[in-house]
Amino acid sequence: MNAITNNAHFIDDVEQGIAAYIGEMIELRHDLHRNPELAFQEVRTSGIVATLLASWGYEVATGIAGTGVVATLQRGDGTRRIGIRADMDALPIDEKTNLSYASQEPGLMHACGHDGHTAILLTAARYLAESGRFSGTLRLIFQPAEEIGAGARKMLSDGLFERFPVDAVFGLHNWPGLAIGRFGFVAGPAMASVDQAIIHIKGRGGHGAEPHNAVDPVVAAASFITALQSVVSRNVDPRDMAVITVGSIHGGSASNVIPETVEIKLTVRSYSEAVRQQLKTRIAALARAQAESFGACADVDYRLGFPAVVNHEEETAFARRVAVDTFGEGWIEQEFKPRTASEDFAFFLARQPGSYLFVGNGESAALHSPHYNFDDGIIAPAARYWVRLAETFLRNDSKNWRPA
Repeated sequence: MNAITNNAHFIDDVEQGIAAYIGEMIELRHDLHRNPELAFQEVRTSGIVATLLASWGYEVATGIAGTGVVATLQRGDGTRRIGIRADMDALPIDEKTNLSYASQEPGLMHACGHDGHTAILLTAARYLAESGRFSGTLRLIFQPAEEIGAGARKMLSDGLFERFPVDAVFGLHNWPGLAIGRFGFVAGPAMASVDQAIIHIKGRGGHGAEPHNAVDPVVAAASFITALQSVVSRNVDPRDMAVITVGSIHGGSASNVIPETVEIKLTVRSYSEAVRQQLKTRIAALARAQAESFGACADVDYRLGFPAVVNHEEETAFARRVAVDTFGEGWIEQEFKPRTASEDFAFFLARQPGSYLFVGNGESAALHSPHYNFDDGIIAPAARYWVRLAETFLRNDSKNWRPA
């Protein structure tokens, strides 16, 4: 028999158990949505999380990475340890949803669904504390500051996996455009790395009527931006993925003045570390060469963000099989592709085996849109999935979690 069996009675127990209090968890999600907090400022959110977990019997550690929370629940004599992570921070966006529970904080919004991710894991945590059947150690990781790519690194530097060791770590993200409650799995690279380049092209300012007496950084910047389009098409292997986007360009303030400097900001993404380094080298060289060809110069500030999310094959196969066993093959998105967005869960996966998966948010507005809203219909099935994943991983026989 496979390690994951199709036990309809068990599934009904979990579904019914969560159904008994799902209304409370939806209200909790709405409360978190009304009161968003930015990276490393999740004081209220982490306080609610810690209080609830402690009330359910978890051993709770706070203050990790400032506002991070780790909850531990041990049962039986099992030696296996699983980690499940949810992110908590919001974004500096003015909400435009007109929801009854819309953000009460001007300029702040849960526009990525982290309020929902937190509610999902808390819903699973409650069931596992009250009715969970496992033998081993359950670690629940509530992470701050995902949106600025700093929370995972800070938790790791604070000794996350030394203080709270795990054998594998899992996380999820809601995804607009995927049917509500459908699951997506990607083995290998699942989300892109993200880096930023800030380039200052410096010329010699002058009167707009006398361009021959100046060195125009605007023309040099325009040439550089055009030349950038050749990097992906002519330098990167067409079998690999790369994205270079110019998100910001600023120079001058008057129509009749040639400015001294133009500032250009890029976001740079890839799945491969080799391509990531290639892009860094090529962008810097191109900026300098293009500037010099116009008599200007370029200063390049290249800031490495975080690497690609690379899911481990074995843990991803296991995670997928749990979903199939729990919901059936029909609820799995068969052709789910890697995303070009980025996630600092990548740092966890660089340290520990694990997998980052996706659950559908339906035809909602895009992530980071002021019109985005997390669909409450995801909370119960996603929590049920976390329960199944944890209980299957933490069976008495440590070999049972592995895929057949």
